[in-house]
Amino acid sequence: MTKITGIVITKNGADLIEDCLKSLSFCNEILVVDAGSSDKTLEIAKKHNAKIIEHNFSDFSKIRNLGLEKAEGEWILYVDVDERVSEELQKSIKKTTESDSVFSAYKVLRKNFYLGNHEWPYIEKLERFFKKADLKGWRGELHESPVVDGKIGELEGFLLHYTHRDLTSMVEKTAQWSGVEAQLRFNANHPRMTWWRFPRVMISGFLNSYVKQKGYKAGTAGLIESIYQSFSMFITYARLWEMQKGHEVKK
Repeated sequence: MTKITGIVITKNGADLIEDCLKSLSFCNEILVVDAGSSDKTLEIAKKHNAKIIEHNFSDFSKIRNLGLEKAEGEWILYVDVDERVSEELQKSIKKTTESDSVFSAYKVLRKNFYLGNHEWPYIEKLERFFKKADLKGWRGELHESPVVDGKIGELEGFLLHYTHRDLTSMVEKTAQWSGVEAQLRFNANHPRMTWWRFPRVMISGFLNSYVKQKGYKAGTAGLIESIYQSFSMFITYARLWEMQKGHEVKK
């Protein structure tokens, strides 16, 4: 029986996927769920004996559910292409699968790194490791969440997340996802955007990153990231404003 399936979600991640797959070498099966990569992502994945599943979804829940459907493992571990499973987390996962666990799913501690190797002070807790039989699926188009039948525990060790590696990738990510974020708000009938809403969401974004998540402890990188979060919020809501104006014109 396949014990652990590692599922990697990716698109054009040739510069990241090798390290990701190496950190999943303890898994009995690796699935790469790919959204039509045009670089060497799939070539590298095949070199590491990963199974390739291609799709054209934009809905993240559908992507994760596709991986769940194809997985043969008793346990499922989800990672993104810019994430790495630390040795301590690997040991914790293997220990869990070798015991008679009372939990149906586990949260992992995700440590984020920005602008190279600048460690972010705030540690996230995310549900990423599941008994396949108890994971009923994922919901949500962009900020997806799992539906689990049973108790949820917590693993030891970190999932290492190398996000916003440089300013170019940061801007590209904002350009890619701000439209999706704006569309979700538009579909939910977000209140009409007026001038005073912009400073409010921008200040909120900065304070959440710099104060609540203690970005100030990351020095200059923390300040840059926090200001960028404010800028990213501006772009998302400017796009929402644009959609709302276009809708009014059509009326």
